[in-house]
Amino acid sequence: MSDDSGLWLLLAGPASATALYWALYRYYRNTDKSHAFERETTVEAKPVTGSDRQIDSITGTQETRIRGDNVREYRTRVMRNSG
Repeated sequence: MSDDSGLWLLLAGPASATALYWALYRYYRNTDKSHAFERETTVEAKPVTGSDRQIDSITGTQETRIRGDNVREYRTRVMRNSG
């Protein structure tokens, strides 16, 4: 009879972990109250504007750096707004 009294404790662990997981999931996901963006929002698509133009093509290069990069010139990479 003493073995049966500890069995409820073994079953309570997974059951309470499942209940806690489900409660936290419902609390943080808020799935029943969330706004369904895909269904309830109208997004009007506009045509794509602009153009692509190929400037240069380099194939089979052995160079480890890109010509004209400014990796080490960190002050010239930062664009400041004067105003």
